[in-house]
Amino acid sequence: MKLMGLDVGSKTIGVAVSDELGWTAQGVTTIKWDENEISSADEELKEIITKYDIGKAIIGLPKNMNGTIGERGEASQAFAKHVEETHNIPTVLWDERLTTMAAERVLLEADMSRKKRKKVIDKMAAVMILQGYLDQK
Repeated sequence: MKLMGLDVGSKTIGVAVSDELGWTAQGVTTIKWDENEISSADEELKEIITKYDIGKAIIGLPKNMNGTIGERGEASQAFAKHVEETHNIPTVLWDERLTTMAAERVLLEADMSRKKRKKVIDKMAAVMILQGYLDQK
């Protein structure tokens, strides 16, 4: 069963997919969406779920540094519930603290320009969320 990692932001969703054995995560795409219209990414997500035969979604849960759930975390929880109900796959909320900063560091070390980093940062964060989950299993 392949897994899908999602880094859910207010304007974009980074998407990563695991290999068949669940060892590695690869970045797939970044979906532009409107957080105020929770179903605005459904069509693209359905295509990815079907194309890659996804059995579970690992969704980044942005916690505050003290471990509490803030506004962004609540938005991720609501999105996870929406994915389960709409796409009929289970979801796991995964602590994503510092993944975007770690992704930024990796891209900086690769000497990627600011413009290019902006295009791939969410996808890279999704890879880090999914890979963190896979490594823990």
